[in-house]
Amino acid sequence: MEGILQVEYIGSYSDVAKCPSPGLPEYCFIGRSNVGKSSVINYITGNKEIARTSKKPGKTQSINLFKVRETSEWIIADLPGYGFAQVSKSMREKWSNLIDRYILQRESLMCTFLLIDIRHPQQENDRLFMNQLGAHQIPFCILFTKADHLKPGPLTKAVEAYRNEILKEWEAMPPYIVTSSVGHIGRDEILQFIHETNRIFTQQGQ
Repeated sequence: MEGILQVEYIGSYSDVAKCPSPGLPEYCFIGRSNVGKSSVINYITGNKEIARTSKKPGKTQSINLFKVRETSEWIIADLPGYGFAQVSKSMREKWSNLIDRYILQRESLMCTFLLIDIRHPQQENDRLFMNQLGAHQIPFCILFTKADHLKPGPLTKAVEAYRNEILKEWEAMPPYIVTSSVGHIGRDEILQFIHETNRIFTQQGQ
C-alpha cells in the first residue's frame, strides 16, 4: 500500500463555470448522503483532514477540488451527496443541478466513482443516477462502501444480489470495487484504477 499522498486543496465551487480550466484527469466521488464519501477520499489519500466527515447528511455543499501529486498528477472532485439530506427542497434541487452540470460538462472528468452502501439493497435514487450516467455515456466505477459491517459470506451475497439487480437493466455489470476505510479494504484497487486511467488520459493528449 502506498503511503500518504501529497494533496493540495484547490478550491470550493458552487458554479461549474468557475472551476479551474481542465488540464489534469479528474475523478469525482459521489453517492447518497452519508454513504461514507468523505471517509473514502480520506482513506485513499491517507490523510484524515482532506475531506470533512460528518454524521449529519449534507456536509458537502459544493464542488471541492483537490490536486493529488504522486507518480502523476490528478484531481479529486468531492461532490455533494444526493438523496435525503436535512436541508430544504430548494437547496437539494440546487445541488442536483450542480451535480448534473459538472458530470455532463466537465471535459477532464475521466471517471465518476459512484459510492453505494453495500449493507442495503439497491436504492431507487442510486438506480436512477446510475442509469443517468449510462444514458450520457459517462464512465463510472461503483465503490461499495462500509464492507467492514458484513462478514465475508454475507458480503459476497450482498454484492451478488446487487449485481443481479443491475443486470435486470444493464447488459453487463459496471466495474466495481469493494471498500472500507475502517477495514482498510480497496485502497490499492482504487489507486490502481486511477493510475491506469491516467495513462489513457496521457495517451489521449499525445
